[in-house]
Amino acid sequence: MDKYVIKGGNRLTGEVNISGAKNAAVAIIPAVILADAPCRLENLPDISDVKTLLYIMDSMGARVDYLDRHTVEIDPRPVSTDTVDADVARRIRASYYFLGALLGRYHKAAVPLPGGCNFGVRPIDQHLKGFAALGCDYSLDNGMIAVTAQEELHGANIYLDVVTVGATMNIILAAVKARGLTVIENAAREPHIVDLANFLNTMGADIRGAGTDTIKIHGVQKLRGCTYSIIPDQIEAGTYMVAAAATGGDVTVRNVTPKHLESISAKLEEMGVTVEEGDDTVRVVCDKPLRKCNVKTQPHPGFPTDMQPQITALLAIARGTSMVNESVWEGNRFKYVGELRRMGAQITVDGKVAIVEGVDHLKGAPVRALDLRAGAAMVIAGLVAEGTTQVEDVKYIERGYENIVEKLVQLGADIYRRQDLSEEAPENVG
Repeated sequence: MDKYVIKGGNRLTGEVNISGAKNAAVAIIPAVILADAPCRLENLPDISDVKTLLYIMDSMGARVDYLDRHTVEIDPRPVSTDTVDADVARRIRASYYFLGALLGRYHKAAVPLPGGCNFGVRPIDQHLKGFAALGCDYSLDNGMIAVTAQEELHGANIYLDVVTVGATMNIILAAVKARGLTVIENAAREPHIVDLANFLNTMGADIRGAGTDTIKIHGVQKLRGCTYSIIPDQIEAGTYMVAAAATGGDVTVRNVTPKHLESISAKLEEMGVTVEEGDDTVRVVCDKPLRKCNVKTQPHPGFPTDMQPQITALLAIARGTSMVNESVWEGNRFKYVGELRRMGAQITVDGKVAIVEGVDHLKGAPVRALDLRAGAAMVIAGLVAEGTTQVEDVKYIERGYENIVEKLVQLGADIYRRQDLSEEAPENVG
């Protein structure tokens, strides 16, 4: 079982290049099914979630050719099935994007219930509400969701009861070739939704309003192949920004869209960190004690829920009492707090609110990555802790962070990966 071994206390300095956005890539890969010619995807992150989705595409019959670590050409024309194999797909949440893509191509789809990280409630009721409005029936049998349109899909007005990224993207995928006009109201506005829409528009779709709360989709009959480059990963960039601040560092984060990082930059500045924006860079400098602040996660352009564990780890060493309010996930996304407490953090959780009493220092300890972003928080805590921290279950971290050990080492961190041969490593496909 692989683990990260971190000796804390090193100040991070230098430059780090950000990879392509995980949350965009995992929707764009299934979207290729809608094309009638090959697509070349560039700036794909080299992470296990992407590899799992490409494996699923290959298993469905698509031709998948790696041109390099970050560039893949996919020919979807050989795909001849409307069903996604359950054994692999249920281990990754993003497999549900095959529902919308297969509906758009075949008017029917069968996909396992989503898996991925084990935190919070992951309802897909808004996805199904959207599919029903487009003319589909659905059923659940043995953990598989089957969605079928008796005739061709048709446009509809769809109001989402809650702002949900997954449902917004899935409905876009299903509606892009539906007959007539589809309007999604109360749509999510995240950068990866805009990226999916831009990708589909490059193939010939007619999607307007992505990035606002009202998206209009005029259905088209065909989508052509294209070459498309994935946007930079907002959450990976934010994670390195927080790591720089935590270690009192001076780090330039490259290949980013600074506007996508504004909510993160604003909280760091509130804590006394200097953030300098360039055209495609942000420089994070921290040369004074961190101040307390309150954080509330919100849909974009608010503070991202995927940055909540990382900012909580940072607040654990800030002066004073801070509050973190999780308003996006319905379930408990604070399970990782127990791991931070093992390192000396003083955090209490009351429902959806964590109260963080800043401490002078954290102490190294054996901890676990309970999910992707919680794992990133454990790494950040290890970088600042006195002594040695061992982070187990790093498979979760590698679902969304490309070469995190190598990137941190280049910034001056004392971190390496170790395989514990005393335990049998579990199968890890995503």
